Amino acid sequence: MVMVAFGVANVGWLIMRPDPVSERQDAAMQARPELLAGKALVQGSDCMRCHGFERSYVGPTFADIGKRYAARADGAEYIARKIREGGAGEWGRNIMPRHPQITQQQALQMAQWMIALTPGAASASTASDPPASAPAAVTTR
Repeated sequence: MVMVAFGVANVGWLIMRPDPVSERQDAAMQARPELLAGKALVQGSDCMRCHGFERSYVGPTFADIGKRYAARADGAEYIARKIREGGAGEWGRNIMPRHPQITQQQALQMAQWMIALTPGAASASTASDPPASAPAAVTTR
């Protein structure tokens, strides 16, 4: 009986405990409310079929994507290009399908939201973000 009570308490704790990913998302949204548009675009497209907020499904998590490219000067533009043009080989053998129906502006908003999920990115200056109309300086392999 004691073990059952302990098990129920443990499951309750796991359900009710603070979620670090959600906390980072909330902090990013409070610091930069313009990121809400990027999150809404991600949730409204088919991104959630392969990517998760905290679990990796077919592709990496949004936070992992942001973490990998946050240090790059062209990180947001690079992610935006991958969203629109797709690719393969960046995260293993999985193929990222292209999404030409998403505009460059929308892809950039989505990418900036992903980078904002990186710890410390919420406090990063927004002045370093290029304007949406800036041409993307992306090199290919």
